[in-house]
Parts: sequence; C-alpha cells; structure tokens
Amino acid sequence: MENVVLIIHLILALSLIAVVLMQRSEGGGLGMGGGGGGAMTGRAAATALGKVTWLLAIAFICTSITLTIFAAENASGSSVVDRLGITPPALNESDAPAVPEGDLLLPPSPDDNAPLVPTAD
Repeated sequence: MENVVLIIHLILALSLIAVVLMQRSEGGGLGMGGGGGGAMTGRAAATALGKVTWLLAIAFICTSITLTIFAAENASGSSVVDRLGITPPALNESDAPAVPEGDLLLPPSPDDNAPLVPTAD
C-alpha cells in the first residue's frame, strides 16, 4: 500500500511541476507589474490550468500526509542504528583521553619560582 501511495505521490509531483510550467506568466515576480490584470482586480480569472493546479496541489498534500503516517507507523520507536544490528563499542576508561591533574590546569601564581616581570640586572 505504501508503494502505491509513493508512486501516486511521485506522479502528482511531476504533474504539478508540468502544470505550473504550462501556465502563462502574470508579469513580474510576486505579482508586481504586468499591467494590473489579475493583481489589481482582487481576484484573477480562474482558468482550467489554475483549477487543475489546485486539484493536484491538494492531492499532493494528501499523499504527503499519508506517507508521513505510514512512516510514523513503521518507525515504532526504533532507530536506524538499531535496524543495522551493529552494537556500538563500549567505552573503557583506558580509551578516554588523559586529563591533567587539577594543579596543572590553573595559571601559575605569583609565588612560583619564575618572576612575572623580568628584572634588569
């Protein structure tokens, strides 16, 4: 069933692309320019290609939701790594990088042997 919906989904996607490319251009991008035909009158005339575009878009969204539901049912709380059957290696303490002692992480204090400012002799 999932494969049938997936094939229908792909056919709808290709059909939607084809129908959108067949429509005539309305002028500039985002409705700007073009002589004020459809953008100025409030509602553009509904053409046959426009209706087919809406129908294909609604069907595409429905198949998208259906495929999402199928994917959620098949997931069942498992991970992709679980499906591979590979167990991750256990971490040993010897594998961890060595961390220096707490005294070595701090900057040197002024009481140490080296002076902070070199003196001129």
